[in-house]
Amino acid sequence: MPSRDATTHWKGGLKAGKGEVTLDSSNAGQFPVSFPTRAGNPEGQTSPEELIAAAHSACYAMSLSNLLEQDGHPPTILDVSAEVTLGQAPGGLAITGIALTVRGRAEVDAADFDRMAQDAKESCPVSKALTGTTITLDAALDG
Repeated sequence: MPSRDATTHWKGGLKAGKGEVTLDSSNAGQFPVSFPTRAGNPEGQTSPEELIAAAHSACYAMSLSNLLEQDGHPPTILDVSAEVTLGQAPGGLAITGIALTVRGRAEVDAADFDRMAQDAKESCPVSKALTGTTITLDAALDG
């Protein structure tokens, strides 16, 4: 399996410094980062937490679509969001929680969808990497 990489070029100290994250493997873009926007209004900049949220929502969508498909119920749509919260913890800042929300369309009953949604939360590689964080899930079928 391939590995993926990104780099950050940072100038200055924490409070006045600024950086730029580059998605090297895909060459999909460069994104500005700074601590004031990480801890406050994003002002058009990303943050480590937003990048984790993007990774988690994409990984979860792939995991759930795989489980549904393997069970004979491929989804027509999965809309997944991940909200990553940065907060105070002993020793400083920490990711204090991740709230996954999924709304899906698939020819499956609600109980089976919920079971597979929970299984996907546990089996998603990003969820596994973030086991030290509380991850919640709100899953439901649309329509």
